[in-house]
Amino acid sequence: MGSQVSMDTGALHVVIVGGGFGGIAAASQLQALNIPFVLVDMKDSFHHNVAALRASVESGFAKKTFISYSVTFKENFRQGLVVGIDLKNQTVLLEDGQALPFSHLILATGSTGLFPGKFNQVSSQQMAIQAYEDMVTQPPLTGERVSNLEALPVNEYCECIKVQTDKGTEVAANLVIVCNGIKINSAAYRSAFGDRLAGNGALRVNEYLQVEGYSHIYAIGDCADVREPKMAYHASLHANVAVANIVNSMKQRPLKTYKPGSLTFLLAMGRNDGVGQISGFYVGRLMVRLAKSRDLLLPSAPLPSPFLSPCKDKTPLL
Repeated sequence: MGSQVSMDTGALHVVIVGGGFGGIAAASQLQALNIPFVLVDMKDSFHHNVAALRASVESGFAKKTFISYSVTFKENFRQGLVVGIDLKNQTVLLEDGQALPFSHLILATGSTGLFPGKFNQVSSQQMAIQAYEDMVTQPPLTGERVSNLEALPVNEYCECIKVQTDKGTEVAANLVIVCNGIKINSAAYRSAFGDRLAGNGALRVNEYLQVEGYSHIYAIGDCADVREPKMAYHASLHANVAVANIVNSMKQRPLKTYKPGSLTFLLAMGRNDGVGQISGFYVGRLMVRLAKSRDLLLPSAPLPSPFLSPCKDKTPLL
């Protein structure tokens, strides 16, 4: 899939909703194949959120984790907040009133969570980086599960914050950081695909990663209801299948199936330690330290970053 597609692309126009790991992998492949597309994201920059937590405690690190979409995708990138999908007219609806037409749609909205683990806000690169730099100046805190979370100021230093636990005890704190996990980001498509949602908000897909009942709409990454861990590595593999199937459908070729494989991951524990597994085999701390722990796989501008390998099905994102 590394060469351009030889076919009439006049009726082909792909819209990708979401510029995370799956979205940029799909966009990179479509760009390489010279297939018309638009990538839409609420931010103006790709966020390498694998390194988000280090960016929140080390000054100057955050600027390494954001890369402008327009540098690579130029006029094929559109910043905007998607508020709905018009299935009848085949358009993606933006908050500012724009409607982006599509022949094929790739939903790659990923997951959402609270800052600093995630940064899912309408924002510029400069504002996003500054948010992490502000976080660096706040004092550290070790907390516990709380019962009054909604009433607490988060990521903001205060003289006295009263944290109430689920056991009835009260803890005085200066800073509250929420680390209770993430959830599927379904806001863009929930109203259009309410009957196609799994219990967690992910879209039910078939073996070709097509949303059930829609042969021209794909879901990849966290928002696809696939029985496997939610990882950037898997999102890039999903992108390979979705793009291949868009091409195959236009050429009237058999579609490519997606089959979850063995778990592959590298877990960094600081700069000099870690543990991992590749296709079921244990990976020692030395390899993890050299491959990931030191720089957390930070990509280099412009996208796509070298570790995504968007046109190779077998190359893992660790």
